Amino acid sequence: MYSVGDLVQPVMGGPKMKIIDVNGDQIVTVAASDEQGQKYTLKAVDVAPYHEEGDFGVC
Repeated sequence: MYSVGDLVQPVMGGPKMKIIDVNGDQIVTVAASDEQGQKYTLKAVDVAPYHEEGDFGVC
């Protein structure tokens, strides 16, 4: 479902996260803005692919 390097965010809302490891139904992420920071282990069903909201760049 997800691969190392994918950008995700928690379904309930939260920061953009980068996947650094996949272990079955769990993923290990770090904050995309701080890849050397704290690691978080989450269930894959608790995250969604990251997307920007709004009309960026549209005038």
